[in-house]
Amino acid sequence: MGKKVFNVTKSQKKIGPDFKTLISFRDISEPKKQEEKIKYLSLHDNLTGLFNRYFLEEEYKRLDTERQLPTCIILADVNGLKMINDSRGHSEGDRALRMVARILEKSCREEDIIARWGGDEYLILLPKTSEEEGQKICMRIKENCSQVKEEYPISLSLGLVVKAYQGETLSSLFKLAGDRMYDQKALESGVVKSDILKSLLKILSKNSSETEGHARRMQVLGNAIGKKIGLSRSELGKLSLLAMVHDVGKTTIPEEILLKPGGLTPIEWNKIKQHPITGFKIASSTEEFVHVANLILYHHEWYDGSGYPYGKKGKEIPLLSRIIALVDAYEVMTSGRPYRDPVSNEEAIEELKRNAGTQFDPELVEVFVGIYEEKGELYKFL
Repeated sequence: MGKKVFNVTKSQKKIGPDFKTLISFRDISEPKKQEEKIKYLSLHDNLTGLFNRYFLEEEYKRLDTERQLPTCIILADVNGLKMINDSRGHSEGDRALRMVARILEKSCREEDIIARWGGDEYLILLPKTSEEEGQKICMRIKENCSQVKEEYPISLSLGLVVKAYQGETLSSLFKLAGDRMYDQKALESGVVKSDILKSLLKILSKNSSETEGHARRMQVLGNAIGKKIGLSRSELGKLSLLAMVHDVGKTTIPEEILLKPGGLTPIEWNKIKQHPITGFKIASSTEEFVHVANLILYHHEWYDGSGYPYGKKGKEIPLLSRIIALVDAYEVMTSGRPYRDPVSNEEAIEELKRNAGTQFDPELVEVFVGIYEEKGELYKFL
């Protein structure tokens, strides 16, 4: 238990002919604790426990003296945080921000001041620090990031500036650090986001039936249709990429829903119907996958307009999305899922024919059936 703190007061009171000294005790432990808590919260970031922007700005003023020079400032920005939020949820994004805070604490010295500046940015003040020593700390931060064992990479872009003389404003130094940080981000961010997306696909493969084998079979089937209808090499490449990432939006859906053997509740089905939108957001964040983002968005639309998420119909649905919808359905039917047993190739083909013009583009169904009849066994080219 905490130690109690008492406020002692003395007073005099006339009792009979004499005055007596009265001593009173008042327990002020709880108000004092509350005061300390309020003071702590006013100076610290609630999520990470680091100092907040207000504290750092005040500390900068205090340290703006000749004897603190040179002072280094490092601006750090988390790469791919929006992608983590979109794919894994904001609670996972918050966990990533807390991990970054611990990495910065581990990488910096005791006298350095680390603050969460806001959003996905952190600012570090390093008093009496040369540029060379500042660069070493930046390298230590990068190294400690690379050693984190998570399902997705943790990465920071860093901008370092040196305050050489007293009186330089924090805002001017922050702008210069920001320019340098964004130069680094331009070089690194695309690679990191691509790595995050690939990590998400591995998570999806582990937690659901959307395995690498499923994607590879879809690539083969989609390629067969694409070649038959005369798609360009560029479009065939896009189709192959789409087969790999079309269900990346399912990374936000709990494993128990993805692998549920029985029927879904309306709430669970609603979560499933959101995954094309989530997939669109994730792919839009990456330079490598942005050109298939729109195709992900529409790959569950039906030819008659009764699909999701927007009820597009017919040729309003991009051609590559229509092809993926067809080969995805065929692959799921023939390989099976927790909620349904696999069927024969012949049964799957008949199902596609029955749904031509409703779920599927009838012209593409005709092409696909023609390939099947010609080859006899579609997976012979696997």
